[in-house]
Amino acid sequence: MPLNKLTVLLLAGLVLSACATSPTGRSQLSMFPEAQVNQMGIQAYQDLKSKQKLSHSKVLNKYARCVANAIIDVLPPKYRNQRWEVNVFEDKSPNAFALPGGKIGVNTGIFKVAKTPDQLAAVLGHEIGHVMAQHGNERMSTALATQLGVKAVQVAAGASGHALGSGAMSALGLGAQYGILMPFSRVHEKEADLIGETLMAKAGFDPRESIRLWENMQKASTGAPPEFLSTHPSGSNRIRQLAENMPAALATMEDARAAGRHPRCKAP
Repeated sequence: MPLNKLTVLLLAGLVLSACATSPTGRSQLSMFPEAQVNQMGIQAYQDLKSKQKLSHSKVLNKYARCVANAIIDVLPPKYRNQRWEVNVFEDKSPNAFALPGGKIGVNTGIFKVAKTPDQLAAVLGHEIGHVMAQHGNERMSTALATQLGVKAVQVAAGASGHALGSGAMSALGLGAQYGILMPFSRVHEKEADLIGETLMAKAGFDPRESIRLWENMQKASTGAPPEFLSTHPSGSNRIRQLAENMPAALATMEDARAAGRHPRCKAP
């Protein structure tokens, strides 16, 4: 069998064998073993702790862990039973993250926009949503599949006697970046928003605060790139999606509170 055909067939077989489904029912690519991805998340977190200054504020760490633990308590057993680690980092950027393997980081800068426990719950629910939907695995898998696809085109072009010039390969790489990788990232953000809204409601937090959070984010952000060239949806689009899902989220919150879930985390 010609090498170019073999490469394409191997790529197709690999992609088909790695099909998975996200918590929202979306088909996704998942090529890496979950244990491997978890280990990568743990290692990345350790590396970050060695390079980034941790906050020694007992008040901030207790607050962040209170909100995170309330959400962790309502996760499916697979995630709830992990050994979670939550730390506050001395970083002025308004951000937080969760990594596979049960690792959460909260920047001190997030407290300027996530001004209430419910708003911080919206942030952490969103980040944990990325982990539950295995977006890290999907991003790596998409990048790998794209790389293999570009290689297959190179092999096919070489076999047919039409080698691609550097300009054509650059254009192909640019198309892969903006046509495949970045749209997936925007899908991930939207999916994590919905998962996060549901998680915070299950924990007894008020999901309406997720909208106020993004309103705060919009006020605090300047010079954001157009949504088309960004890995994040625009603030207005996020707010619209959260509002559309709000009736279901509010019903979930009412059920959680009826079951006795009333988070008592105090903002500093």
